[in-house]
Amino acid sequence: MQHLALFDLDRTLIDLDTAFLHWTEEFAEQQRLGPEGVAWLVALDREGYAHREVFFGKVRERFALTEPVDELWAAYRRRMPHLVRCYPGVPEALAELRAAGWRVGIVTNGMADNQLGKLRRTGLAEVVDGYAVSGAEGISKPDSALFHIAAERCGASLTEGGWMVGDNPIADVQGAQTAGLRAIWIDRGTWRGHEHRADHVVTDVMAGIAILHEATMALRPDGPMN
Repeated sequence: MQHLALFDLDRTLIDLDTAFLHWTEEFAEQQRLGPEGVAWLVALDREGYAHREVFFGKVRERFALTEPVDELWAAYRRRMPHLVRCYPGVPEALAELRAAGWRVGIVTNGMADNQLGKLRRTGLAEVVDGYAVSGAEGISKPDSALFHIAAERCGASLTEGGWMVGDNPIADVQGAQTAGLRAIWIDRGTWRGHEHRADHVVTDVMAGIAILHEATMALRPDGPMN
């Protein structure tokens, strides 16, 4: 198996939850929603609406806002890249993987302006070999095609295998395995009772990267036998 490691972005490499909380506080202050508004926005987010257009439709209705949904959503996308931060140690850990001979890429679902903004503002775009954003490609995980695009931009081919690390058991784990990759699932406790076939389960991305370093040793000609 080749040294290819693909990573999800939100809640895998970057702390989207803390950024979202900062956004809710700013938004509530701008719209004069008060602490109750912040709590309502956080609760709505936890209900798991996959598309922010639906989310902002509910926000607009709840607070009788005058701005159209598309304007609220666009403002959110402009702001979020400025609020997100990588989880501690992530850029350095990705750089170490590349120094160890890995091709490292990011494959993420989301609108192009939002996700590309996050990649650039966090500096992640500079520490990986390539990335694929669903909003830019017109393809979303778990479709195998997005994994293929990311691998090709890393100078690799999925026919030789590799790894995927992400927090979504469908988009990341199922999608990766369908594409011929091994999968490491970051279980954050939000998919209770959901069946999965991940090769490994961890609680954060650094633990996932540690598994990849173990795989590095196993892949060396003088490494331990499987």
